[in-house]
Amino acid sequence: MTAPLVLGVAGSPRRRGNSDVMLDAALAGAEAAGARVERVVASDAGIAPCRGCNACSRDGRCIQTDGMVAVYELLDAADVIVVATPVFFASVPSTLKALYDRCQPYWARRYVLGEPPPGHKRPGALLIAAGGGDPYGHGCAEAPTRSVFAVLGVELTDEIVAEPVDAARDVLAKPEVVEACRAMGERLGRPGAGA
Repeated sequence: MTAPLVLGVAGSPRRRGNSDVMLDAALAGAEAAGARVERVVASDAGIAPCRGCNACSRDGRCIQTDGMVAVYELLDAADVIVVATPVFFASVPSTLKALYDRCQPYWARRYVLGEPPPGHKRPGALLIAAGGGDPYGHGCAEAPTRSVFAVLGVELTDEIVAEPVDAARDVLAKPEVVEACRAMGERLGRPGAGA
């Protein structure tokens, strides 16, 4: 059995912050279990916003040729997808939302072109670093992630929320959260976990 590919998507525009710590732990756990690991940093990937042109409804492909081309390849190859994000005004940061919006070709393939969904859903996880004081919480960070996972054929099997974490590495004061991320990555990184 080949080692599964676990794709980590870093949603924060800030490096080495709370959501990165959580993702690092999850990917370290996956590697410890024998998985191959790849990481996409949304803010560094060179992803332009979706134009809403609907050209992907013709053939299931985006007409823009930028950093998302490489991201599509990783999304297609991944056996497990782990998204880590902070909460910005109750939702995900704009750089991660741009990546999400550029998944429109997957939606077009399924709902416009009638391609069948994958035979089985791949597991996916969402790691949320939420600050304190937002009266609307983090539900709007969950919703777009669930939507994107649905069109990618990914089942949200795990969600870990660290809150409140406001300063850059506050999550390190919550070792139980970091350990939960590592243990989740180890479980999802085992061969056959996504079968």
